[in-house]
Amino acid sequence: MINYTLKCANDHRFDSWFQSAAAFDKLKAAGMVACAVCGDTNVEKAMMAPRVRPARSAAAKPQDPTPVPSPEAASAPSPLSQPASPAEQALKELRDHVEANSDYVGKDFASEARAMHDGDAPERPIYGEAKVEEAKALIEDGVPVAPLPFNIGRKTN
Repeated sequence: MINYTLKCANDHRFDSWFQSAAAFDKLKAAGMVACAVCGDTNVEKAMMAPRVRPARSAAAKPQDPTPVPSPEAASAPSPLSQPASPAEQALKELRDHVEANSDYVGKDFASEARAMHDGDAPERPIYGEAKVEEAKALIEDGVPVAPLPFNIGRKTN
């Protein structure tokens, strides 16, 4: 197995594993290697640092307690907890806005939305969870609903 750092024509960088260098070439020629961010199939190998395992005798020696960061580490991507692209940032801002300005009603979303539409409950911004059948029934009845493009915070780890 070999791990390549790849770059698409839109300058998105991502890593991918291949069985061998020849397997990468074969998959790329078939158009089966695509950018993990935008789906572009114009993908090339990017510069990357090789992963060389030290000799066993060198591995047993203690490491310097203050390692000097390499140029690769200085340009390393941000932690996974931070948005990596403008699209991810926009989704984060949308999620923050929805959570700050709406009431979470959980699995009662369909009944709450229907009650507000029928005038049985005061109108307010809500979000929650609904089964596909419930969402289709709401739409068919003219209740304005839309899926959210993110996982609800109460469901994430």
